[in-house]
Amino acid sequence: MRIVIHADRCQGSGECIRVCPEKAISMVDGKAVLDESRCNFDGICIPACPHGAIEFDEGELGGCGF
Repeated sequence: MRIVIHADRCQGSGECIRVCPEKAISMVDGKAVLDESRCNFDGICIPACPHGAIEFDEGELGGCGF
């Protein structure tokens, strides 16, 4: 399982960055981007996003998060 951030839904609120204990999320061009190498996949960022842009994806690990 992995976490994905949907760039089309991200409004750049930064709430996900504030709650991530691993500092695995950053802003790039006003959109949240996940560094999967730092993510512990606990999902704490999912409910923090007020726009529903972050969710679990049961696919394989890897990719850029979009």
